[in-house]
Amino acid sequence: MKSLSAPVRRPREDRAAPLRRSDIPAAASGRRLAGAGSVFGAIADHGPVARSTVARLTGLSPASVSGHVGRLLARGLVRESAETTGPKGLGRPHVPVEIDTGGYLVAGAHIAVAHSTVCLMDLRGRIVAEDRQPHRTTEPRGLLAGLAARLPRLVAAHAGGRTVLALGLATGHRVDPVTGVIVDHPQLGWRDVPAGDLLSAATGLPVHVDSHSRALARAEQLFGEESTRASTVLLFVGAVVDAAFSTEGTMHRGPRSGAGSVAHLPLGVGGAGGPEACSCGRTGCLQSEVSEGAMVRRAAEQGLIVGSFPQLLARALAGDARAVPLFRRRARLVGRAAAVLLDMFDPEVLVVVEPGAGRIPECLADLRAEVAERSWVCDDPERAVVPTSFTGHVLATAGGAVALGALYVDPLGPWPALPAAS
Repeated sequence: MKSLSAPVRRPREDRAAPLRRSDIPAAASGRRLAGAGSVFGAIADHGPVARSTVARLTGLSPASVSGHVGRLLARGLVRESAETTGPKGLGRPHVPVEIDTGGYLVAGAHIAVAHSTVCLMDLRGRIVAEDRQPHRTTEPRGLLAGLAARLPRLVAAHAGGRTVLALGLATGHRVDPVTGVIVDHPQLGWRDVPAGDLLSAATGLPVHVDSHSRALARAEQLFGEESTRASTVLLFVGAVVDAAFSTEGTMHRGPRSGAGSVAHLPLGVGGAGGPEACSCGRTGCLQSEVSEGAMVRRAAEQGLIVGSFPQLLARALAGDARAVPLFRRRARLVGRAAAVLLDMFDPEVLVVVEPGAGRIPECLADLRAEVAERSWVCDDPERAVVPTSFTGHVLATAGGAVALGALYVDPLGPWPALPAAS
């Protein structure tokens, strides 16, 4: 595999000119969900909105939309707003509908390498409450049992009488959303952990499980960057480094749930600035150069001793002259990987989940500059490379979005806490 280190490059005018983004026809709009899911999504996007407008947006017949809306009303997922009429009282009054956030919530959980987060999220994707705690154990059953035990306290303190419909669980590396199994998480030492079944037994809730990258890509499509709906790559850079790929709203998982395993993309020792060994035994891998652990170790090598990555980030946000260059270096290395992913998939947008890109303007500028230099496909990094919409609540959003994404796909499905769909 070619290294991502700085290539020997001739000036652009001396090279054969491949197709650039400006030469390629625009992608078609994202594929619509069928039936009730498309109606629910249109109401989320445009509500309060008239049923007739929902019919135009979804391409469904007015009668079909009315039927779906009636069932969504009966389940308490949408509500009617005040009647409106045409200008100066002309026109037939209509009753708009919107998402009802007053009756139900979803719960979310995210398992990171050093800590776990539990949250409550309303039906519009807004975080109601979250609780992050360090791991007391990384033994799977013990960790999951402790996570489940935290949820009732969060509900009692913050749900405000609303019912929790389901629990979503997100984590890094390989996750099988069909079986609810965490297939492989090397940093936790987990293999084939039936997390969905264990959490469902502990909480009594339907549990949906997925990778945090796919969950965040889905959250962008539902509530964040609208351009992600046609096609997107999401690059997650934390203690774990991985990615998600989506076309027309459909996430690609791969037959072994391994899609998005970009941790070992080679940056090249010469261009990466250090020979730190990766867990795979090689040097210059993306994760070994830009992960949170690598950042803390590199800071220590330069005499900046911090107890954790959040402390290092806080120093950078405060303008520390030793911390900021570490994050700018990280941004440039992430930009190398982003350029490769843009050229491989040519998505409408690439979303970067990395706190420097989200909170330090110089980091985002450095990342985009690296993309501009290295990508053959992306002519407009300002538009095509964006930070996550959920900076500050990334991990909580990932967990909640797993459950909420399932609801938006099938709002009339078998959700035990909801009235039966007629």
